[in-house]
Amino acid sequence: MNSPGPGTENSLTARPGQQIPYEHFLDCVHCGLCTAACPTYAETGNENDGPRGRIYLMRAIVDGRLELTESARKHLDLCLDCRSCETACPSGVQYGRILEPFRVDMQNIPAAANASDSGPPAWFRKFILYGLFPYRKRLAITLMPARLMQRLGLDRLARSLGLTRLLPVHLQRMHDQLPVLQPAGPPLPNFLPAVGTRRATVALFLGCVADAMFRHVHWATARVLQQNGCDVLIPSNQSCCGAIHYHSGGSGPLLNLMLQNCESFADERIDAVIVNVAGCGSMLKDYSHIIDELHGSTESQNQQIRNLCSRIRDVHEFLADLGPVQPSGTLNLKVAYQDACHLQHAQRIRQQPRDLLNLIPGLKLTRVDEPELCCGAAGTYNLTQPEMADRLGKRKTDHLLAESPDLIASANAGCSLQLQAQLRRAGKNIPVLHPVEILDLSYRNIQPRES
Repeated sequence: MNSPGPGTENSLTARPGQQIPYEHFLDCVHCGLCTAACPTYAETGNENDGPRGRIYLMRAIVDGRLELTESARKHLDLCLDCRSCETACPSGVQYGRILEPFRVDMQNIPAAANASDSGPPAWFRKFILYGLFPYRKRLAITLMPARLMQRLGLDRLARSLGLTRLLPVHLQRMHDQLPVLQPAGPPLPNFLPAVGTRRATVALFLGCVADAMFRHVHWATARVLQQNGCDVLIPSNQSCCGAIHYHSGGSGPLLNLMLQNCESFADERIDAVIVNVAGCGSMLKDYSHIIDELHGSTESQNQQIRNLCSRIRDVHEFLADLGPVQPSGTLNLKVAYQDACHLQHAQRIRQQPRDLLNLIPGLKLTRVDEPELCCGAAGTYNLTQPEMADRLGKRKTDHLLAESPDLIASANAGCSLQLQAQLRRAGKNIPVLHPVEILDLSYRNIQPRES
């Protein structure tokens, strides 16, 4: 293994990861079965870009045998945190419980002054990642001009004239990733009643980017839940789940976001808090682990957080357990389903979305090669690591396009953005819909082009 060593580059003296339970490192027996499931290792073939190599790096840094060089940072930053290694691991290594707190510590250690940092600049983290994305109302206002420009065709004109190249590189990337935005639509009300006999009372988690860019998916989710006999509550004071902060190492406001969500979903009538974004669902389910890493909460707050965790359900998981009402509208469509990493690996939910789609009359679900590999979205990864994100995005869309689908189904907002961007580059006009959107079409007996 070609590990970056001290003395070859500007070293950092601080040692992150001291709070990580050391037995998490020892769980890894270095068998290497995880490497075949790792997207970055599949692309680079570098042991330092696989889970086994990264655990070796982190453990060596914690032990003081290796310093946190810029090369080590880059190998760790290149990880998508997709958790596919956890699915592949026969020893039950909790890779996310090692990498994520390590990154939080690493973010608090300044990089060497003369190091070439390939990550986003400080202004981008402060004003975009942490100042804009986690706030759905701010983001909705910011997207208003973009919607208008798309409607008038000004965005295409600006791109053809090369005006977008005048933007800072990370804003160029944001513009390139922006999908064709649907009309924002009205905010969801605080309450939507069940259709027919009430079977459950649920709350719907809105998130931040998902509500600003994919509110139509929230409406489809609410309608599907209503059709399945659910009263749907939508608390207006809920917040971002905190994944943007946590996965990028900026954990400062995280506890406040967690506690705000606890307060928002404290209604005792709620049987489950429904999440339709794989990344948000994984983050919310992990709250009980994360509070052990933050060390800033009281026992009372910890109990609130654990109570919330116990009620978080992915929408596919919830409907499968509830027993879905059979949809009746025929959709003669060939659908390629893309497994979101934080659904199939972090939440271990793979079959439920497929079972729900297979309920739809006329729909044919195809098998896609390498379903375990990440599409390269990984939250904000496609903004902070664009080169690797594009390599993985092309790899994923090539597999999807090989099936010649009429639709692509994806259960994560970030994956949808990534896939739509890659499909545009490939010159393909194939809709990317959430599985609940397709279910909603069948329940309402309408075709995709009519919605």
